[in-house]
Amino acid sequence: METQGKVAIVTGGASGMGQIFARRLAAGGAKVAIFDVNQAGLDATAAESDNLTAFRCDISSLEDVETKVGQVAEQLGPVDILVHAAALMPAHLLSEHTHPDMERLFRINYFGTTYMNRAVLPSMTERGTGRILNFGSIAGIALVPKMGAYCATKAAVNAYTEVLQNEIRNTGVRAHLICPPAVNTPLVDQTIDTDSPGSIIESKEKGRLADPEKIVDAIFKGVAKDKDIIYPSEAKFLYYWRALAPKLWWKTVMNFEK
Repeated sequence: METQGKVAIVTGGASGMGQIFARRLAAGGAKVAIFDVNQAGLDATAAESDNLTAFRCDISSLEDVETKVGQVAEQLGPVDILVHAAALMPAHLLSEHTHPDMERLFRINYFGTTYMNRAVLPSMTERGTGRILNFGSIAGIALVPKMGAYCATKAAVNAYTEVLQNEIRNTGVRAHLICPPAVNTPLVDQTIDTDSPGSIIESKEKGRLADPEKIVDAIFKGVAKDKDIIYPSEAKFLYYWRALAPKLWWKTVMNFEK
């Protein structure tokens, strides 16, 4: 992925894989706007490089997204790259997950994706160039208990991005769908701090969660090969397992809840 002299926005840029992406893009010569609501994390990350600029942005607010994307264009230039990594990942039984919390989850994970994509697309399409990387998740395909709402939001992001990439295929703008497995980042810690599936707790305790740096390596390689959908690490295996042996899949993941 060409980065020198490009303008990029990375959401969730104050921590986790968003932060890793922002650092790498900046190191590659891009002017990177990092969006997050974690002001301390934004300030600390932006202080690492002159190529990093912090913007506090609530991606669940269409008004805030449009305002901040406009500010990026004014201060840094037209946006060439969007890496949309921001999300929430709480875990609750569906019978106990409150409606307000589920609605908030959709506003951030799904509508935040549509807001960010729609905010950068017109300029990209007009110029006939641009690249969008949306973080969906293998959790939108390989479903697990206690994460029904999260899985639903990521299934929606997966579907949105796959349709988008085909609708804009002839415009010069490329959209990539990233479907990682569980990764050892603060996002997984949100799950563990709520009512985490036993499979994720065991993976954390036994050090089996994916390494975020290696996941980002795989994403860069996938983009370089111009892949529509990128399944880093074990994600492709999980995809086939859930698709080809759904009963075995559910038996296995439910066994962790006993």
